Amino acid sequence: MTHHAEVRGTMRENSQDDESARSEKLKRRIADEIEASGGWINFARFMDLALYTPKLGYYFSDAEIFGESGDFVTAPELTPLFGRAIAGAARKIMALCAPRILEVGAGTGRLALDVLNELDASGDLPESYAILEHSETLRARQKKTLGKDSPRWFDRVKWIDETPERFDGLVFANEVLDAMPVHRLRLGGGTPPAVFECGVALERGDFEWSERLASGVPRERMEAAAVEYALPEGFVAEIGLAAEDWVRSWGGVLGKGVFLLVDYGTPRRERFHPRRGGGTLMCCRRHRVCDEPLSCVGLQDITAHIDFTAIADAASDGGLDILGYTTQAAFLLNCGIVDLIARLPPSRRVKETRAVQRLLAPEGMGELFKVIAIGKGGGEGDSALGIFSGYDRSAGL
Repeated sequence: MTHHAEVRGTMRENSQDDESARSEKLKRRIADEIEASGGWINFARFMDLALYTPKLGYYFSDAEIFGESGDFVTAPELTPLFGRAIAGAARKIMALCAPRILEVGAGTGRLALDVLNELDASGDLPESYAILEHSETLRARQKKTLGKDSPRWFDRVKWIDETPERFDGLVFANEVLDAMPVHRLRLGGGTPPAVFECGVALERGDFEWSERLASGVPRERMEAAAVEYALPEGFVAEIGLAAEDWVRSWGGVLGKGVFLLVDYGTPRRERFHPRRGGGTLMCCRRHRVCDEPLSCVGLQDITAHIDFTAIADAASDGGLDILGYTTQAAFLLNCGIVDLIARLPPSRRVKETRAVQRLLAPEGMGELFKVIAIGKGGGEGDSALGIFSGYDRSAGL
């Protein structure tokens, strides 16, 4: 036993050494860009480099980031009933458009596993299940998760490198938008008020916050919000232009189909409430949350809450229809998650009920997480989908 403990201790030390070396290499890479850019980069660029630099960024490393042994737990990791409920929505959507599913950013592959198993059990397997994933590490984990026990549907799953030119069917993304780079703005004084963009500079080799006068779309957004919501001096907010651009781009891709996006956030009027002026940046490492994105570079997740009004506007700009918007709790209830609990054997019911309660809790994930559906090529909306019935909050976006 002592020998095994020593081996495990050595493995942890080696892993920590590898992490530190990778982080230092990434810090030098970012520092070089800051110097090449005149001593300053905006936070959106810093976030992009910290998360997505090939082989070094958080989502491109070999580190375990999902689940109890990683940094955070997502809904599919809490209970298979999340994926099984999503399958209920998938079944309705595919019946209206095309029997194909595309998942963007599949994490460990657990969601895909649960969706496919549920659709297999009901005889509604899609013709294909594509996974858009750029991280080789996550691809390998997804293939391991989905290939276990060699399910008969495994040959229907394929991995793709780029967004297809056209797609008909269901597109799904769970907690993808929140990790897209954001601009961070602070409102100054004066009439009209000055707007500063928060960026990153170097001070004796370390990263530090540094502000410059904002320009372009970020400045215009902050100025408009300051007037509309009477924001006080010092108000800080994130503007997610990358997420908006990405959603808008699907207008040229999605044919007859529906795009379901699940993430945490609020409509714009709640996001720009005068009492919520500290921003929403959040970092997570080893299940501990902090608001210090300039530390532990490449070793922690960096996210920001979604402005769903901006996402809806971007979708409309791209020629997409808003088919529904509601809380995660309402969405899962409409997808029959309570009935799924009732179908479980008694030995599993207590455990899974506790997990579902976390997904539905109004003081937690149930209210904080939202689901928005966008589509084109029919735009059947809630009357046909039935997955927003009685709970649609689209009018409040």
